[in-house]
Amino acid sequence: MIAAASLFEQARPPVPPAPFLPMSLAEMDRLGWEACDVVLVTGDAYIDHPSFGMAIVGRLLEAHGFKVGIIAQPDWSGPEAFTVLGRPRLFFGITAGNMDSMVNRYTSDKKLRHDDAYTPGGEGGKRPDRAAIVYAQRAREAFKDVPIVLGGIEASLRRIAHYDYWSDKVRRSILMDAKADILLFGNAERALVEVAHRAGAGQTIRSMTDIRGTAQVVNAPPKAFRVADWTDMDGASPDLAGGKVAVRLPSYEQVAADPALYAHTSRVLHLESNASNARALVQAHGDKDVWLNPPPVPLTSAELDAVYELPFARAPHPSYGDSRIPAWEMIRFSVSIMRGCFGGCAFCSITEHEGRVIQSRSEGSVLREIERVRDLTKGFTGTISDIGGPTANMYRLACKDDGIQAMCRRLSCVYPDICKNLGTDHGPLIALYRKARAIKGVKRVLVASGLRYDLAVRSPDYVRELVAHHVGGYLKIAPEHTEAGPLSKMMKPGIAAYERFKELFDQAAQAAGKKYYLIPYFIAAHPGTSDRDMMNLALWLKRNGFKADQVQTFLPSPMSLATAMYHSGRNPLKPVRHSGSEEVEAIKGLRQRRLHKAFLRYHDPENWPILRDALKAMGRADLIGPGAHQLVPGGTAAPAAKAGPSRPFRTQHTRSRPLQRR
Repeated sequence: MIAAASLFEQARPPVPPAPFLPMSLAEMDRLGWEACDVVLVTGDAYIDHPSFGMAIVGRLLEAHGFKVGIIAQPDWSGPEAFTVLGRPRLFFGITAGNMDSMVNRYTSDKKLRHDDAYTPGGEGGKRPDRAAIVYAQRAREAFKDVPIVLGGIEASLRRIAHYDYWSDKVRRSILMDAKADILLFGNAERALVEVAHRAGAGQTIRSMTDIRGTAQVVNAPPKAFRVADWTDMDGASPDLAGGKVAVRLPSYEQVAADPALYAHTSRVLHLESNASNARALVQAHGDKDVWLNPPPVPLTSAELDAVYELPFARAPHPSYGDSRIPAWEMIRFSVSIMRGCFGGCAFCSITEHEGRVIQSRSEGSVLREIERVRDLTKGFTGTISDIGGPTANMYRLACKDDGIQAMCRRLSCVYPDICKNLGTDHGPLIALYRKARAIKGVKRVLVASGLRYDLAVRSPDYVRELVAHHVGGYLKIAPEHTEAGPLSKMMKPGIAAYERFKELFDQAAQAAGKKYYLIPYFIAAHPGTSDRDMMNLALWLKRNGFKADQVQTFLPSPMSLATAMYHSGRNPLKPVRHSGSEEVEAIKGLRQRRLHKAFLRYHDPENWPILRDALKAMGRADLIGPGAHQLVPGGTAAPAAKAGPSRPFRTQHTRSRPLQRR
């Protein structure tokens, strides 16, 4: 791994730290501050806990001696709310929050959501659409000369020209619309600290074009770089050998006009995502260039420990009183043990944001945090609700050879098969589980994070430990589909891996004398999925006694490979050409998306009419009828309208039974 200066090399933490980062001038007065060095603006309520990005950013800057204030969920109708803490000395830090504001605000069918888990009372409508852009514009109106630093997942996933599902078009890099001075992408602790210290020393932020994990609008690429042009996807690949090489991507104007070129650009971006070998990227927007430095160097375990052990209050800001904040209620008794994901699922944005290298905390740091949860978190009754991360069981898993890892450009370490160079030893995680549940005052330690079952089957001891001690009745896992076609576009393992895991899970549950169930999650309408694929999935669900009541329909999030498939109809998992490259069916029509969702809920009478019509059109009327092998009952009448609104409930498992294969 590339060496980097210690994250805390220039730290000079205040003694004592602020009880909470200030949200008002009165709080600043109590701290003896005349002005903030940095004002952070976020679309979330301010919760001082390491699960919330602004808390990490704020406490990290505080540890480096900077005075940091927070403006949470401001009124964006004018600039006044952005002046409540006065003019920041160095910069505004802008983020939409822990979630992309459009994903937060709209369903996959583009329907408005009426709640927001990151807002007191769960109230919806407290952040604008495209919040990062709106907040940046209002901050600029409030203080025209104060630099704008963009960060967070919304900005990170929009750092180059990107397909926007909600407007159904390719939009410019968010830098162009927000008119920000710099964008920090990924987990940006290193870049943030460097920007703050260099700004504090008097350097202008727009001149900081050499910081890893940052993007900026420039007139031309830095002169130290040789630019290799990869705007022609039909010709030979450019010469990428040598030292300082930057790859020129097709311009915004080109990818907006040519969906196939968009898919090619997406592929190149993902190939340049390994921090050990990624090159700088440059993309023209009119007469300007968007310049992207290589991704940030992952944090070491010692650095990650120090970040998570900053002096968080581990509570919402007192200004919220007794208001319930759903996101806080969900995570307040949970502990994150790692970052990153090497799964590379095509529909997921974790890899694009957090990277493929797993960054794990030390055992001691995790155990100390569990003790802090026990001692400091109001309402703790002895249960740690989750110990995990983006994936439950990638803790301390890594490439066996640093040299191989430094050269690797695979999009996934586990697809199409688990790489022979990937270490899959779950021993350290088992040891951590055992020590966690041995802590005084801790009664249970649950695992609620997504489990990578194709890795888990490599360690039957892990499955036994998990089932015996860390499952609370149901374990949710995500095979996403049963059919080879869509699974190949998702970069997910075949259903046989799920079947093997279920065998181990059931054996472990029986040995432990427990009645536990697996709850599989599936995606409807993913690119590459045919109506017949969904029919086969529905038949599998029925054979195995599953009735899914909460299902997910594919949502094309910015920058994901699956979104490139959806927009372009091409497969960016392979080289893309205007002719001869693999085409992918994209499910865009509302009726077909509803049909795919209906197959997942084959048992709902509301869906029977559309399913009957589809089965007849597919020549499978034999699946209509009362038989156990048939999917929906016969008849022609639609069910009566419901008397009132339905209430979602958990996925049903109709009865325990051995898995039924085809």
